[in-house]
Amino acid sequence: MKDPRDVIRRPVITEHSSDLMAEKKYTFEVNPKSNKTEIKNAVEVVFDVKVENINTMNVKGKFKRMGRYGGYRPDRKKAIVQLSEDSKELDFFEG
Repeated sequence: MKDPRDVIRRPVITEHSSDLMAEKKYTFEVNPKSNKTEIKNAVEVVFDVKVENINTMNVKGKFKRMGRYGGYRPDRKKAIVQLSEDSKELDFFEG
């Protein structure tokens, strides 16, 4: 079994993901090789909440240039995690 902190890389904080937080939906960047079951177990262990639903998406890296040199940003995987109604909310903006 993978360590839960290896599955979840970081939370994704954007304007759209902030709007989803009102519906108890949280967006995370996860390991591209992880599946929905591993993501669900990792979120439940790390944050001590109950997960209801998970949507995942693979995001291809964009082409970027620096002068005459070009390359691609790395591919990544995002997961939108819906918590159950009786779960506590996750607070990313403490302090």
